[in-house]
Amino acid sequence: MSDLDPRLRQRLGAYRNDVISHVAGPGPDEARQLLRRRRRMTAVAVAAAAVVLVVAPVVANAALRGDRNPLAPAESVQPTTPPTSAPPTPTPTTPPSATTSTPNAPDGRISRAQLLATRVDLPNWPPGEMEGGCTTSKVRLKTDTTDTYVSMLTDDAFEHGDVDGDRAVETIAVVACRYGEASAKQVVAFDRDRDGHIVTLGRVVRTGDGFDDIRAVEINRNGSVEVRVADIVPCCGTPSYLRREQVRTYRWDGQRFAQTDGPTAFGKDPRLTDLRMTMTHQLVDVPGADTRRKLTTVFTVTNAGPVDAAQVAFHSIEGGERAGGDWSRCDPNPAPQADQPSCLLPGVPVGESRRYTFVQLVPGRPGPDAITRRFLVVHCDAQDRHWPDLKRNDNEVSSPLPL
Repeated sequence: MSDLDPRLRQRLGAYRNDVISHVAGPGPDEARQLLRRRRRMTAVAVAAAAVVLVVAPVVANAALRGDRNPLAPAESVQPTTPPTSAPPTPTPTTPPSATTSTPNAPDGRISRAQLLATRVDLPNWPPGEMEGGCTTSKVRLKTDTTDTYVSMLTDDAFEHGDVDGDRAVETIAVVACRYGEASAKQVVAFDRDRDGHIVTLGRVVRTGDGFDDIRAVEINRNGSVEVRVADIVPCCGTPSYLRREQVRTYRWDGQRFAQTDGPTAFGKDPRLTDLRMTMTHQLVDVPGADTRRKLTTVFTVTNAGPVDAAQVAFHSIEGGERAGGDWSRCDPNPAPQADQPSCLLPGVPVGESRRYTFVQLVPGRPGPDAITRRFLVVHCDAQDRHWPDLKRNDNEVSSPLPL
């Protein structure tokens, strides 16, 4: 070979040594590091498989139960050793709320026909109606019935909306149970389970909880339920103008419906006042052969407030022939709302008193059908509507003799 051969051989040797050093296996230290990395990877894989094996049966059981609340996703954290100086602080439990969502929750939109076609469990009625016979277990609701103690679906329109925060619709209906001329009522939320069966979510509110009637129901966009309630039921001779109404709001808290807005009581009716009546009388014989006597009664009516009485109505003061006094001032044609008074007269302002005199000719001797009457005074407004008194006991006096 030429003179260059020794140098060429030197370069080829250096190149060979360099290549061999890059492709040769790792030394002892590098081998130990590689082994530790592989063990860590194997441990992580085994732990992940164990989590899957534990969670899978829980999820399966939840699906079989038809649970409405989903499992919360597990939080991945690095394992740490708790300090030995103090016990670990427990993680606070978050209470259920109306905003908790359940993926793929059943559709609870129920029609009137569907609700009437199945048996449902109802929340408890007020104690009096429960004792009378209003049922709650596996009830087949009826319509347009006048039977007492029979649960029925009222004519109120159904409301549909997400009231429990599961991102699915529920149905709100009003059910009733007649106990006389009036009925107890409940606002009830219905839903479906995962098998499609109609179930009762809960009662929003019922009569007897500080009011006697339910007038209307509406679901707000935020899932709360507005209920228009009334303090009385206009029946049994009670005029409808006496009714007062309020709107109260209720919301599902994860266990039941609770009131979140609106008044909680009606309190005293600000339209009523306190009338008080006293009486004096005089009975004299009528001269001549007439066996009748002249009875003069004077009623003093005081208005203790807080409302002016535009008119006052006297009841049951007849008993003889009208013979003078304020009979001539009586309204000859009172409206039916005055409840057929004996005499309707101008009233008494707050804090004042008025005297009303009535003269009658009565028999000298009471007849066999004569009775001791109870004279009554009642507050009437300018429209001839009569109003209850705040203290009715002092609105009455007894007649001085049987009439």
